[in-house]
Amino acid sequence: MHFGDFTTKAGRQSPYFFNTGLFTDGNAIGRLGRFYAQAILSAKINFDMLYGPAYKGITLAASTAIALSSLNRNVPFAFNRKEAKAHGEGGLTIGAPVSGHVLIVDDVISAGTSVRESINVIEAAGATPCGIVVSLDRQERGTGTESAIQEIEREFKLPVISLFCLDDLVDYLSQRPEMADNLKQVSEYRAQYGAS
Repeated sequence: MHFGDFTTKAGRQSPYFFNTGLFTDGNAIGRLGRFYAQAILSAKINFDMLYGPAYKGITLAASTAIALSSLNRNVPFAFNRKEAKAHGEGGLTIGAPVSGHVLIVDDVISAGTSVRESINVIEAAGATPCGIVVSLDRQERGTGTESAIQEIEREFKLPVISLFCLDDLVDYLSQRPEMADNLKQVSEYRAQYGAS
């Protein structure tokens, strides 16, 4: 977790940023993949494959597929390109053909922008999104007063699994006096953008 001044994909100025891009060695990304795999299996979601939105979702989907395989659940995975490719293998996605019931593996949900883009890609391929798993639920409002996750669950009838949430971060910070300034900034941000 980083603290400072960050702009989210939704255009909000956030005092914290959880960056799965910093899981940059085999041990770290392997452990994160195992956390995702355990959360997925515990949720008992019926899925045929994983889909990771570019860019962070690429390594998350791959490491989760590897971790699932080690737990005797071998599933294909795919990810998208930021732009369609007209040469070589072409197309908008890389990896296994996007088909069946597809579980989206991403890093965070703030306003739900990335999830909506992923759903569009999956449905355009003729597949069915069946759920989303993220490392962090920021518990922020989406386009209305509900959290982005509540909106996604209601609008698309998809379950969302998160490894941890803003409540967990606030609890962690509140137990560390040396992080009082971070707690204050996160609490102010939550007051402004938190879901009701």
